[in-house]
Amino acid sequence: MISMLKISVVALILGIVACTTPEKGVQNIPFKTTIDSSLPFLFANNNTLHLSWVEIVNDTTSEMRTSTLENNVWQESDLINRGSHWFLNWADFPMIVSNKGNLMAHNLKKSSDKKFAYDIELNLKPGNASEWLQGQPLHNDSTPTEHGFVSAQPYGDHSFYITWLDGRHMVDTGSSSEMNIRAAEVDFNGRVIRDDIIDDKTCSCCQTSIAITQSGPIVVYRDKADDDIRDIYITRLVDDQWTTPQAIHPDRWEIKGCPVNGPKADAIGDDLAVAWYTAVDNQPKVKLVFSNDGGQHFDPPIIISEVMPLGRLDCIQLEDKSALVSWMEADEEEVYLKAIKIYQSGEKSSPITISQMNGSRQSGFPQMERLGKIVYFAWTDIKNELKSIQTAMVNIEEFK
Repeated sequence: MISMLKISVVALILGIVACTTPEKGVQNIPFKTTIDSSLPFLFANNNTLHLSWVEIVNDTTSEMRTSTLENNVWQESDLINRGSHWFLNWADFPMIVSNKGNLMAHNLKKSSDKKFAYDIELNLKPGNASEWLQGQPLHNDSTPTEHGFVSAQPYGDHSFYITWLDGRHMVDTGSSSEMNIRAAEVDFNGRVIRDDIIDDKTCSCCQTSIAITQSGPIVVYRDKADDDIRDIYITRLVDDQWTTPQAIHPDRWEIKGCPVNGPKADAIGDDLAVAWYTAVDNQPKVKLVFSNDGGQHFDPPIIISEVMPLGRLDCIQLEDKSALVSWMEADEEEVYLKAIKIYQSGEKSSPITISQMNGSRQSGFPQMERLGKIVYFAWTDIKNELKSIQTAMVNIEEFK
């Protein structure tokens, strides 16, 4: 499923990097796990910061684990699920979400011998449960096709909203078969309350993102037009119906293969921020837009980076009409994880370098999450082909 597209501005950024002293204001948080661990994901809810990740037990077995942060110390990990024949991918990774102490996580499991045939498994732990309910199905099409690139958010008091890319129509290899994107509401026990197709033709391997605005859920993703224009689109759940998808901004990026770089959205009330990567005319950029009406209308985009960004970004909406954006960026020699604060007016803080990084696919997609006045980061570090997870934090007041 992952395109082997060669974009010249991206292909130059590979190699192993060495440890460097963190920039002033960045505090590393020790994280203890086995050496071969990767694919971290951060989620904050109800004053608790959750971290999920994957550990490779042996050549056939993997584990998904989670931990919470207390007094800046990662607690003893909890096993979410353990299995064989998992589909593990640098861009399509497992994640955890919480709603009022009820946990849900997902992993991807191979459904046939085909290279890109795998299903989404849900693992749930209701607030009063001591064990995880593992391997619950999200979709019931039973086709040996791709199902992944999940994003999820807590929804109301009793459920989660989930969106994902679904390849059930690609079981037919004819020219009309396309990847689609779906959304579903799932209760705390894994029961699928509703399941909707929200776009029947999308880019096949870019991350999705979902946010819950005051007006209702919104989903942003990379669309695919007939002429291979792959811009970022939004659809909103209004009056119990998903709206016709619309571009949040007409980049008009024409590209024959999937760029494997999806958008990130976050909302507080009806204030919504969406960040994304584009490379129109081989000129890579990271952009950000704001909306004050839950995604009905957007301001003109603000350029976050146009030096040599790789994308792999994250985005957090803040209360003061601003947002935080993190992304990976290169100079002539190295690759870095950076973060910045941007106001809706266009005013920007000075960017903060969180860490030097490996620019290869093995380093995956760094994560950023906020809890109160502290912003947390997690990423995969690679040394001598060995992968481990690193975490750090920055006081939000450092972004000035």
